[in-house]
Amino acid sequence: MFELWSHMIGWLSSHGVIPLLTLLHLNGLAGDPNEISEAVLISVLQVSIIAFVFRPLETLIPAEKWTDRRLTRVDYQYTLLMLLGIFPMFTYLVLTPFNNYFGGGDSGGGDDSLLSITRWVPALNDHPLVLFLVYYVIYDLVYYWMHRLQHALPWWWALHSMHHSQRQMSCWTNDRGSLVDGFLQSMVLAVVGLLIGVAPSEFAWLMLLGELVQNFSHANVRIGFGPVFDRIFVAPKFHRLHHMLVDPTRPNLHNCNFGQVFSVWDVLFRTSLYGEPPRQTGVGDPMVDIDNEYGLIGLHWSAFKRFWGAVRTPAGWKLGEVAFGPNYKPIPVDQLDMHALGHHVLQPGGSQAHQAEGGIENAIGENAAEAAKVPAG
Repeated sequence: MFELWSHMIGWLSSHGVIPLLTLLHLNGLAGDPNEISEAVLISVLQVSIIAFVFRPLETLIPAEKWTDRRLTRVDYQYTLLMLLGIFPMFTYLVLTPFNNYFGGGDSGGGDDSLLSITRWVPALNDHPLVLFLVYYVIYDLVYYWMHRLQHALPWWWALHSMHHSQRQMSCWTNDRGSLVDGFLQSMVLAVVGLLIGVAPSEFAWLMLLGELVQNFSHANVRIGFGPVFDRIFVAPKFHRLHHMLVDPTRPNLHNCNFGQVFSVWDVLFRTSLYGEPPRQTGVGDPMVDIDNEYGLIGLHWSAFKRFWGAVRTPAGWKLGEVAFGPNYKPIPVDQLDMHALGHHVLQPGGSQAHQAEGGIENAIGENAAEAAKVPAG
């Protein structure tokens, strides 16, 4: 198997990657062509597992039964775009030069950083699997706190909310997200990787392994890992509660289950939620829910408008859960009628944008009504 894998990497490198880099005049700037080939093959493997393992499970044991899967199509298209194009290119055309500039590259991540794991525990160099596990635990902990910030910082939520707007969460939903949001995530994780001594090839494996686990945790299946392992690893039933629609009678219930691979972080930091039945997914905010009416380009434009409306205002930098007014200015949810948000659904026909604006205006309380009218910026 290892020989076959090496042969496939070599073939793709010589017949695909090197000619492409030569055509683009990027030889020597994008890292090892074999590593790029390996990243592409891993992505192909990941797409195959999603399509031929996770997707059939959604048919056999669905958490929700849908009459059609129309809303999942854009996630499917976006997953192919990200995994087979944007992600490998970003990793090796941006992150690898970034790593080389700040002291990685030929040293392979190594011991150059004062915070490098192997600098403080040299014995881990002789145990690569243990070292990889240590890297992954640190990476996952950083992701947990970054994920919480994505929900708490309004301008970042403006971008990240694109991921949560999906009403039909499926195995394809994990890669649904703003490119700006993805860039920020990757840069945060890349900086942490540099600090602890992760080489570019190891970083690609960290990212891709995490992505595959998340593809499964987003799948529309009623699968848990039992009373013990549910407290350690993120199962689909566990993560589904993170994506649930706001419950007006328990408005803070959805602020839970932020873990990527290890649910133990939620347990330790008291953000875990267990024992709830499967719930409908999506967002109550109609200015975010409108994402479901768009394709790939429209999704990004919608998320960018929220981001631009939030990042220019003081409210966009104040930590707390928000919805977005008609002018995309963040409004704290404690100033909103949660029952109106929880029951808002866009109806077919008519202007979806006007329906969304009407929905959020119905939810705005008297104290927020005037503030929502103030132009952003």
